[in-house]
Formats: sequence, structure tokens, C-alpha cells
Amino acid sequence: MPAPKERDLEQTRKDLEAWLATRLPDATEVRVGEISGPGTTGFSSDTLMFDADWRTGGVEVNESLVARVRPSGMTVFPEYDIARQYRIQEILGASDVPMAPMHWLEEDERFLGAPFYVMGRVEGRIPTDNPPYHTGGWVTGIEPAEREALWWSAVDALAAIHRVDWRATRLDFLERPGATPLDAHLAEYEHMHRWVGGRPKPQVEQALRWLRDQQPREAEPTVLAWGDARIGNMVFRDGRCAAVLDWEMAALGSPELDVAWFLFLDRHHSEGVGAERLAGFPSREATVARYEEKSGFSVRHLHYYEVFAALRFTIIMARVAQQMTHYGVLPSESNFEVDNPCSRLLATLLELPPPGTA
Repeated sequence: MPAPKERDLEQTRKDLEAWLATRLPDATEVRVGEISGPGTTGFSSDTLMFDADWRTGGVEVNESLVARVRPSGMTVFPEYDIARQYRIQEILGASDVPMAPMHWLEEDERFLGAPFYVMGRVEGRIPTDNPPYHTGGWVTGIEPAEREALWWSAVDALAAIHRVDWRATRLDFLERPGATPLDAHLAEYEHMHRWVGGRPKPQVEQALRWLRDQQPREAEPTVLAWGDARIGNMVFRDGRCAAVLDWEMAALGSPELDVAWFLFLDRHHSEGVGAERLAGFPSREATVARYEEKSGFSVRHLHYYEVFAALRFTIIMARVAQQMTHYGVLPSESNFEVDNPCSRLLATLLELPPPGTA
């Protein structure tokens, strides 16, 4: 997908090399190799992969690294806090959640034009979003037994995230104003819906009203919610989750926020795009049972939180559609902002008219 501007990868390599030398004052012969990965900026993230080597005390060090740079241009979210993401991942590095090692946070914009952090690269494979992993990519070529193992490992990693004691690990900086965490989440997406604007989206308006009217009234457990819980944000090696990535949507909230998002994103990548789920992937019922066993939390309001997942993804997809139109990926007359697999599934969940109809 094109982005607002092309990054000069050779100049970025030189900039990273100069920056790294400042972070390694006792090192000599600091070198950054060729940068791979996305060479553009401006969508949900700007990711740069590179190898670096240097000498310290006569010993040569080689590292495979990844830099995540705050995106520029027309962004997906109203805010994008690199320091917050770094801090979450750094804290989780001391837990039993599989994480990439976090190395440095740089908040000075003069090096790469925006704040960024650098982490170690975890070897493995990530299920594809484009094409959705039920229709293409490496997941279609493995045996059903490996798909099952991959899925269970992902569920176990999700349960491990929710078992983290967010108070004891000083993740309480994620607390937000609101009578409950769910109130704060609903307010966030009401705000994001207004921020996105664009074409009228009656299904979104109706879903927001339904979510306010039907929200659970009893007290719910509060955990560290990953936010973007899906296998497409995990690195897998030998059928096991080796690292959990992408923490820009993390917040405190009900564990069902993540369980529902995890299931909805898989539904989007199959039913949403008109494809059957691949053999080997466990059922929704089995997934919930495994999650409850591993986490210790009960899933009581799955339909409610799946509607919320569909609503959240529909608003995000509307913004992505606006980006794609703005940067010439979609024609100006495209109706994808309103009518897409997310909005169709949202309408299905609430038995609403299909999107795009009067």
C-alpha cells in the first residue's frame, strides 16, 4: 500500500548508524546494514528492519534489530504514543508473555523525524493479513495439526497477558477516566467515530447506541488488554508463539475485549471475505474453553464484546479507506469507507440492513 512519502532508506541507514553510535559510546566500528521491510511512512506504523554490528572491548557484536517509528501524515489513530508502547513491552519482557527484547527508546525527533524505539528481531513467521491467512500465505501450506498448535499457542499467550498483575508491574499508567474501563473504551470510540467523520455510517451510529444500552451492568475483571489480539500480530516458530507484537491499542479493560477481538478478526479473515476457515483451526467454543482454563477468567458477554470488536474495526477500516482514497489507492467514488467486510459483519451481528443501503 502506498504511503504519503517515500523514506530514503540509504539516508535512514546513515541516520540510524549515527544514532546507534550515540547509544553505544564505548563501542567502535558501529555499522548498520541495509534496511528492509516497509520503506514508507504514514499508515498504522513505520517499521524498519536491519542488522547492526559493532566492537566492544575487542569483541564483535552482531544484532538483528527492528525500529518502530511513529507514523506521519494521515494516521489511523488520533494519537500514537511510542513511549507508552515501549514501556508496556519493556514491562512485559519480565513476564511469561513471549516478547521481543526491548533495547532503546528515542523520543528526540531529530534523528529520524519522529520518536522511535528499537527492539530485537524475533525469528519466525507471521500469518498474513493480505491475503487473509485463510485464503493465502504460508498458513495455507502447513498441516492442520500445525494450525491447531499455532492457534492454541496464541490462546495461551493471550491468557498469559491477562494473568499479568498490572498493578504490581506498575502498568497502572494505563488507567483512563471513566466510571468503568468499558465506559472509557466506549467514549474513546465515540470520539474516534467523530474524528474519522466522512460519509454517514448509520450502522455505526446504531451500534454505538446498542453498546451503550446493552453494556454489562455487573462488575467485570480488569486486566491488561492487548487491544489488537490476533495471530497476525504474533511471530510463530515451530508452531509456537515466539513473540507478541503491536501494542498501540493496549489498555486496561475486560479480558473479553481481547477474546472477542481475537475471534472476530479470525471471522473477518474467513466469513468476512467469503472464505471457509482452514482445517485444523479450533472452533469458537473450544477456543473459549481453552482460554477460560488457561486464564482463570470466565467469558460471559461474548456477543456484546464481539459487537464492540466489529464496531471498533469498522471505524478503523473507515479511516483506512479514507487513507487509501487520499493517497490514490482507491478511486474517489469508492464506497469502501461505508461498505466493507467489517461493516457487513457488524450489520450481521446486530441484524441491521446491509451497509450502503438507505
